[in-house]
Amino acid sequence: MNLKNTKIKMLDLDLRGCLYLNNLSHTQGIATFFKVVSRLGDGAFWVTMLLLIWLQKGFAYGLQLLFVVVAGLLGTGIYKFLKHKTVRPRPYQVHQVIVLGERPLDHFSFPSGHTLHAVMVTIVFGYIEPVMLFIMMPFTVLIALSRMVLGLHYPSDVIVGALIGATVASLIVISAPYLGVIL
Repeated sequence: MNLKNTKIKMLDLDLRGCLYLNNLSHTQGIATFFKVVSRLGDGAFWVTMLLLIWLQKGFAYGLQLLFVVVAGLLGTGIYKFLKHKTVRPRPYQVHQVIVLGERPLDHFSFPSGHTLHAVMVTIVFGYIEPVMLFIMMPFTVLIALSRMVLGLHYPSDVIVGALIGATVASLIVISAPYLGVIL
């Protein structure tokens, strides 16, 4: 099989995944649920987790959490750079059968910034306070699903966002002690 056929099959699989998940949004209860998840993923949930960890660990832990915030800015920089380089349209913009379930925060689809940040924050916060993983892991999965259910991303956008988030988080956890920050 040549590269062109492989690319066509991957794009077809990406669209099928998007269509399958977006069909779930035709049920009002499911659509509303994922809209709420998506909105919380805009930052409210993560700020709440940040505050819970800060309260649990104490105010002396502020430097570590500031380091996490700076890492979040790094993740934002990477995803914005990729969005403006790839300029991939969102699924609802290209395929009329895909229902837009929520207003997007920006114009482009690749990669999913919500998923990137959810995975990154979950890994780093989970490293700082492992018990928080019981709350954050399911929420992270729901955020990733919400991006496709709401017609905002293709599965490949979400997968790459998750991979970038995991990579940035791993670099943060590994490099923090060398920068004098004990997570």
